Amino acid sequence: MSTRAQPAAGELESQARTIERLQRLVEASKVLNSTLDLGELFAIILKTATEHTDAERASLFLIDHEKNELFTLLAQGMDLKEIRLPMGKGLVGSVAESGQIVNLTDAYQDPRFDRSVDKLSGFVTRAVLVMPVRDRRGRIVAVLQLLNKKSGRFSDEDIDFVDGISLHAAIALDNARLHKESLERQRLEKELQLARSIQRGLLPLAPPRIEGFDIAVRHETSSQVGGDYYDFIALSESILLFVVADVEGKGAASAMVMSNVQATLHTLVHHVHSIEGVLYHLNERILESTRGGKYLTMFLGLIDVPRRGLHYINAGHVPPVVVRSSGAVPLKDGGIVVGLMPGARYRRGRMTLEPGDVILTCTDGITEADTPSEEQYGSERLYHLALAARDRTAKDIVDLVFDDVSRFSRGGTHQDDKVLMAIKVLT
Repeated sequence: MSTRAQPAAGELESQARTIERLQRLVEASKVLNSTLDLGELFAIILKTATEHTDAERASLFLIDHEKNELFTLLAQGMDLKEIRLPMGKGLVGSVAESGQIVNLTDAYQDPRFDRSVDKLSGFVTRAVLVMPVRDRRGRIVAVLQLLNKKSGRFSDEDIDFVDGISLHAAIALDNARLHKESLERQRLEKELQLARSIQRGLLPLAPPRIEGFDIAVRHETSSQVGGDYYDFIALSESILLFVVADVEGKGAASAMVMSNVQATLHTLVHHVHSIEGVLYHLNERILESTRGGKYLTMFLGLIDVPRRGLHYINAGHVPPVVVRSSGAVPLKDGGIVVGLMPGARYRRGRMTLEPGDVILTCTDGITEADTPSEEQYGSERLYHLALAARDRTAKDIVDLVFDDVSRFSRGGTHQDDKVLMAIKVLT
């Protein structure tokens, strides 16, 4: 009967260490894949690395290949603060560039080590282990830095352990990054939906019907919602106030300012008895609510229907025109943009409208629409087209302009909301 040789004590000890190491790696991989939150994952990686290597501290730097930078996240109260440094700087930047492991017993002896961090924190760095974290393709996606192993120098087993969890960490980091980007896209889409909803709710369903006038308006939104606004407010049977405005910027913030403008304007026009006063108070209210952080251009027009008189104020807006047989008359009288400077004063412009005249006003999404070579549509092209079509209905003029802008700017880079309003005086 044969007997099998028993493993030597040293071999058993080696096998036990291998099994223990594998168990630690398995447990570490489970923990690393337990969250999709980037901040939480940072904490897990650092905790796992310090516990299994007996290090006092650890830091993890992700690589931003587009900006050629590294960044880490630091807890600051309830938020995470991002710290960035250029590739190649310090031990971490050096490892990010070279991919070579750095294992030092005395960090102060290496010229790449930045002592300023210790001076600021009061921490004294001794032993340092800096290792690259690679993904499936072998690309370095992060750098892990371990400080001050309690028993002295970081061992080969420490390096093997960190190397063993690197791929798991890289996968977990990539998943967390993709999750974060997905959440950001969802947040942005919700913001855009909110902004579109705000815009739709504030704009009139249809232009008013006023005897002796033909009115048309068209509004098209771009993929990035802005703060374009138009409105009609009947002050009496014989007085119509109309407005076209454009809040600076895009997104829900501009749409919210537009909401404020609409509510404030509707209140003011029924309590302030001049358009100069309306603009003065609107400027003060917007400046107060936004603290100068947002401003808007605005054209405010008042039509005296029986007398066919036009009173207006142009507050830094794309100059509207009155298109008549003799040409286009720009409407420039007014003042500065709304919400920029306190105490702004505005002056009124006046003119008498004639049969066949067309008041044409728009936002800069029309005039600044451009070609792939960045040539802008411009005001002159708009005026000439309206002049050629002035015998047609207001709706026809608006549609002709939109079709022309669409053909002109196909493939262009400037995408913005567009508002165009045409008010034609009937014969």
